[in-house]
Amino acid sequence: MPALVAGARKLSDWMGGNAYLLLILTAAAWGGNAVAGRFAVGEVSPMALVALRWVGVVLLVLIFARRQMVSELPVLRVHWRFMALLGTIGFTIFNALFYTAAQTTTAINIGILQGSIPVFVLIGAFLLDRTPVTPLQMLGVAVTTLGVVTVTAAGELQRLLQMSFAEGDLIMLVACGFYAAYTVALRRRPKVSGLAMFSVMAFAAFLAALPLAVAEAAAGAFVWPSLTGWAVVAFVMVFPSFLAQLSFMQGVKLIGPGRAGVFVNLVPIFAALFSVLLLGETFALFHAVALVLVLGGIWIAERAKSRQS
Repeated sequence: MPALVAGARKLSDWMGGNAYLLLILTAAAWGGNAVAGRFAVGEVSPMALVALRWVGVVLLVLIFARRQMVSELPVLRVHWRFMALLGTIGFTIFNALFYTAAQTTTAINIGILQGSIPVFVLIGAFLLDRTPVTPLQMLGVAVTTLGVVTVTAAGELQRLLQMSFAEGDLIMLVACGFYAAYTVALRRRPKVSGLAMFSVMAFAAFLAALPLAVAEAAAGAFVWPSLTGWAVVAFVMVFPSFLAQLSFMQGVKLIGPGRAGVFVNLVPIFAALFSVLLLGETFALFHAVALVLVLGGIWIAERAKSRQS
């Protein structure tokens, strides 16, 4: 038993210092969130899933991050409103739309559309902060947009001409817009540790999710989790919400935000892979074309950013 414990500690220390492994696991967890959203259909309603997800995260925060919160409480008190707004937009609203979209579209579509967030961030940074956009970055935006259109039109020109898109795809695009706004706002984050800030945002996300769950219940759409639903709740609570956030923060600390951000581009790939393996979804030719366009557009935009720097 002592040898087993020592081995586990060595593995934990190695993972904690291996930024690439941490960031790959983060992308896998976030890609798995799309599959979890599909598994949730009929097993737990979207707002119930959001509320229960953040109840669990708050409990984990109280266990693992309470000392960090107490030590940084003076700064947190000054900036709590801003962090609460970030938690509401980036955690509650995004996930509420995310799981609602999963009711009427595929996990593959969700994953690919989620890959467009970096381009939304680029546009948001230009609109809000007047961050310069180079012609090469504009080309990246155009290529990624073409990929998004390919997904929402299911590769059919007729659907595009008739403006006939799946409801879930459109909802997911709105969700991406909210997450991009959250990401742009993070540039103004107060000088507190990532763990303390995440803790405040998690509490805010939980409180903001309660009215949504009440409204869902009032509409007669609230579905308490089944056995499968509880498994989904446990997964999204532990992996995409908590461990992935901590892993990403550690990865950023080890290699910097610029290099760490590149790994987010793996999310659509993991989402597509898990969708095929776990849900049996069909990976069509238009999915492949869209994935290449979305990731290619992001690569062009990131390359332009590197040259500009």
